[in-house]
Amino acid sequence: MRTTVTLDADVASALEQAARERQVSFKKVLNDAVRAGLRPAGEARPYHLPTRRMGLRKGLDLDKALALAADLEDREVMRKLELRK
Repeated sequence: MRTTVTLDADVASALEQAARERQVSFKKVLNDAVRAGLRPAGEARPYHLPTRRMGLRKGLDLDKALALAADLEDREVMRKLELRK
């Protein structure tokens, strides 16, 4: 649908800059911005966090990571103390 809209200079400039940065048309940037503005405030966009393998050895329980860190620190302190003998 074609329509005429008068944009403030700062809004037009921001849209043009966004279009250049995204390498898409002014029309696409404008439509995306209007859609985002019309979306109900309580409606959140889906959030996706990519997962990655940590490469841990079998048997390591990260639920007890603080205890593991403390144990490793204690072992390092003991090793350094033994070197001073």
